[in-house]
Formats: sequence, C-alpha cells, structure tokens
Amino acid sequence: MLPSPTAPEVAIIGGGPAGLIAAEVLGRAGLTVTVYDRMPSVGRKLLMAGRGGLNLTHSEDFARFVARYAEARPQLEPLITAFAPADLRAWCEGLGQETFVGSSGRVFPKAFKASPLLRAWLQRLEGLGVRFALRHRWQGWDDEERLIFTDAAGEPVRAKPDATILALGGASWPRLGSDGSWASLLAQRGIAVSPLRPANMGFTCPWSEIMRSRFAGEPLKRIALTFADTVVKGEAIVTQDGIEGGAVYALSAKLRDAIDETGSALLHVDLRPDLPQEVLQRKLDTPRKGQSASTFLRKSAGLSPVGIALLREASPALPVEPEALARLIKAVPLRLTGTKSLDRAISSAGGVPFSELDEHLMLRRLPGVFVAGEMLDWEAPTGGYLLQATFATGIAAARGVLASLRIPDAALTLEPSSATRQT
Repeated sequence: MLPSPTAPEVAIIGGGPAGLIAAEVLGRAGLTVTVYDRMPSVGRKLLMAGRGGLNLTHSEDFARFVARYAEARPQLEPLITAFAPADLRAWCEGLGQETFVGSSGRVFPKAFKASPLLRAWLQRLEGLGVRFALRHRWQGWDDEERLIFTDAAGEPVRAKPDATILALGGASWPRLGSDGSWASLLAQRGIAVSPLRPANMGFTCPWSEIMRSRFAGEPLKRIALTFADTVVKGEAIVTQDGIEGGAVYALSAKLRDAIDETGSALLHVDLRPDLPQEVLQRKLDTPRKGQSASTFLRKSAGLSPVGIALLREASPALPVEPEALARLIKAVPLRLTGTKSLDRAISSAGGVPFSELDEHLMLRRLPGVFVAGEMLDWEAPTGGYLLQATFATGIAAARGVLASLRIPDAALTLEPSSATRQT
C-alpha cells in the first residue's frame, strides 16, 4: 500500500535492521517514510553478520532468553515479548526465507546468509512506498528544529518530518556505517549518553614470541572458560596479541568491566571440560616411557598442540605430579590485560539510557524523536540476542510513532508456520 499525499511523514535515520523494520511497520500503516543513511547502500552490517551464517535469534526457553540482557532486561523484556523469537522467524519466512534451529539452539535462515533476506526485504519496502536517501550524513537539527543532512555533494539537506526515529547503530565496525558520531549531537541537546564501549570483542594478553608466531589463528576447541563464577563452554581462537571467539564473547562484559576497574582480568581455561579432574588425573598417572612432554600430553590427555602451548604459557616448567598437572589442565590461568578496539568489536555497549526515554522509546527532551537498536544502552552476547533486540526495539519505536500520531497499528507479525512451531 502506497502512502497518500496527505499521510504523515516520518524520517528514519539509519538503514540497519532497526531502521528497516521500523520503516516496514510505518509503511504498512500508510505513512510516508524516508530512510536516511550515510552509506551508499543499507544493511551493510547485516550483510557482514551473514558471512558466517546469519544468526537471527535463539530457540531457548524465553525466561532464559531474556535473562541474557542482564541489567537491560526490565526494559527489553516487554518489547521482546511483543516481537518474540517465533515472530521474527515467522517474519523471515514471510519474506520467503525459511529458518531452522541449529544444534546449538541458534536460529538461522536456511540460505545461511543475509543477502537473499535483505533483497526480499527491500523489495517489500519499495512496495510499501518507503523512500531511501543514501549518502546523507546526519548533522543534527537547525534553529527551526529541522533535521540537517549533508548529501554526497556536501550540500545541506533539511527535512521537517512529523516524527523521527534515530537508528544509527552503535560504534563497532564504523566502516560499515555506524560510527557513534550521533552521541555528540544528542549531547548538544542535553541528552545523556553512556560512553560507547566494545562488546563481544577479543582481549589482549602478553603472549610469548612462540605463542604469537606459531599459534596465532589456531582454535581452542571444546573448552570451557571460567570468570567470576560464570562458566561458558565453547571455542576460542588465539590471536597474535590475545584471544577471541564465541566463548570469550559470552564473558566479554564481565571481563571488560574487570579490566576497566583493576587493569586486568584472570580467566581460567579448562582444556578438557568433558573429563572430571579425577578421570584426567588417572589418565596422566601412567609411565611416560621416554615420551616428550608434548607427546605424553597429546596421547594421555588428548590435548592439541595449541592447548599444550597454552599450558606452557601458564607454567613453562610443567608439573610432573599427575594431580597438579590435571589441576592445571582443568584451570589454565590466562591474564587478560586489555580489550580489543571498539572499531573491531562485534557490537558496542553504552548509548542512550532508557531513563532518557518514555515507554514508547521517545526522547523525553525531544518530543517526536524516537530511538531504536544499538543506539540504546544495552548489550547482549552473540547467539541471536543482538538481532532479536534490534528488531524488537525498531518495532517498538515505530509503534510509538503511530501512537503519538494516533494512527492505528498495522500488524507486522505473521502466524508462525507449523515448521516453526515444531522446532
């Protein structure tokens, strides 16, 4: 349905998932919608996320799901309840992209990438009359409360919509469009913005030259990481200056905060989480028969070369006594000394606090201006939680616009298919 010439106008600044889903909700309601983005095309970070398989959401129990948002759970839970994981899967399937649940419980499109989904989505938005103003960098507001943009030629462009949704993303991977420059524009209007910090990122540690030169890029598979009484099983990757990977990302918020407070964080790596220490100790309590330490650890404990190297990083003179060696294998100490840079993080923490917003995600100091997506002050681990909350907040902001303009909400979600229900 194309908007009528007299339909209210809404500007959405930011062409990521939050902005695009907001445009869909408003387009379905018959509003005139323009999506502004500083890049030559939209959805660039979504496309990058899809390179390794587009993890849309997660299939776990809802209470466990929303607990992943930690301090932001009270604010995000009602929004995710209104657009839940099943709704996101149904929406995706409505675009012709079937989904499936992986062995880890994560949900992916069967195409396993973002490009088919994005193409179908943009076609739908075009059919709803959504317009795109690309290569438009937002510069704030002028004295008449008009939005100011700079176009590709460097010329100023002004707009005075009936409502505005800010969905400019956080500050990770700025080359894809979200550079966090909006924070200073909001601060100029007296809006508090929590400092933007890396989230779901790697960490630095003082590797030896052997570790850097021989094992950078090597995966640590089927391990468990422990920090502050939290245990996460998964995988990690050794980098030239530290460690990263899914298991690390799951602990990244706590590790980052500890480093910010004390300058370092002591992480423990269990190289054989599948074996109780007593069983491992018995395997190590066998004659070495002239084997080198590396050969003995590979055969008796099933350790990989990179795992053995990690042991030597912690204890160059490895314990000979089986109990002490088993204890070390089950809890290799790894001191992290810093975080990887924000521009290489998967996502960012910080942003506009929920205290600056009303229940419809409208800025209290700027009536008619709503905020969605990663601009908001929340963070979550990888696993589908990032995209789920991004979509849910984009929908909530759009519905806030409709409520403020007293326009009926056009239903977005679809009835989940039988396949979605069964999984």
